[in-house]
Amino acid sequence: MNAQAADSSPWLAERPPPPVHLPLPPAVGPIEARPRIGSLARAVWVLAACGVVATLWFGRPVLVPVVLGVLIALVLSGIVETLRRLHIPRVVSSVALLAVVLLALVSAADALWAPSQLWFQRAPRVLRIVEQQLRPAQAVVRQLDSIVTRARTLVTPAAGTAAGPSQSLQAPSAFVMLADTGWFAASAAMTLALALLLLSAGPAWLARAAGALAGRAHGAKTMRMLEAIRLEIGRYYGTLVLINIGFGLVTALAMRLLGVPNPWLWGAVAGVLNFIPYLGCAVTLLLLTLVSLVTFAHGAQTLTVMATFVVLAGVEGHVVEPLFLGRRLKLNPIIVLVALWLGGGLWGVAGVLCAIPVLVAAKVGAAHHPQGEWLVRLLGPGTEPAKLGRPALRASAPAPAPPAV
Repeated sequence: MNAQAADSSPWLAERPPPPVHLPLPPAVGPIEARPRIGSLARAVWVLAACGVVATLWFGRPVLVPVVLGVLIALVLSGIVETLRRLHIPRVVSSVALLAVVLLALVSAADALWAPSQLWFQRAPRVLRIVEQQLRPAQAVVRQLDSIVTRARTLVTPAAGTAAGPSQSLQAPSAFVMLADTGWFAASAAMTLALALLLLSAGPAWLARAAGALAGRAHGAKTMRMLEAIRLEIGRYYGTLVLINIGFGLVTALAMRLLGVPNPWLWGAVAGVLNFIPYLGCAVTLLLLTLVSLVTFAHGAQTLTVMATFVVLAGVEGHVVEPLFLGRRLKLNPIIVLVALWLGGGLWGVAGVLCAIPVLVAAKVGAAHHPQGEWLVRLLGPGTEPAKLGRPALRASAPAPAPPAV
């Protein structure tokens, strides 16, 4: 009877079924917010890049002397610090070093002025001789041009457009020339003054700048990064100056043995243009080819001059530079070419000169930043990031072996 009463109990009859756990619907808000945040960040980066390009373009009259002064100070800072260890004040060594550099540049320009003027005066006759030498190639090009013109006239009829009258070139006025000369002199004076002040200040100014930029917490790291950039750029360009001087001397001796006129002029041109990667050697090869076409009557001699310079440039670029500079500051050729193009388009010759130091500074700074490995990989020629001044990381200890059972 008790069992029947328990079975007919209303509590047992009205017991609810066990709850069923259904999956919750996915959240909509955060998932939709992520693409919006990502697109907003990309838009901000694009606007920032456009702002930087606009600032570099419109502010080039003011920024170019400042950047060139900083570059000169970075290149010469290593010599000043070496003289400082010999108890020579920085101010004295800075003034003496800048005076020696200016005297060397003026002396070289004075020595090369006469042969360069001679070639400028002979330019019309040189162009006529080059045209005579290249007549077979010009005939082929003209035939191809006529074929293209005929094909174009068959597709679209030629429109009779009358060419407008040619406007005569007007010589610039004396006031414009005086204003340009005065601005150039003021920019040169600003560059030298800033370089002198930076060399005289030394690492103390870097310490104050690091503290002002990063604050007390990160001032020491920023100071180490700026010091590494200063050392690496100074060492890089100091070594590159010696390499290019040797390259210019070897080129001049080779051109003299081959009978090229004014060999010291072309050696100086090769040494100066070699500061511009890839493009400098190409321009020097073009100039030597034109000079050979004018000087020699046989094409074999021209080919000998071209082959000699190509061999010298190959040895300098693939043997000498890696031997003395190593692979720490090697840059990606594609990035270098794009940087040279952008620098030349924005700032002209000054932009070409500053393109490589900016890339070197970016690579060194990224190597000292905990999140800069991607930039080092992007700027480097290979896949392994270069350890630019970083302290060597200790190898982690191997994991202990499991105990034997």
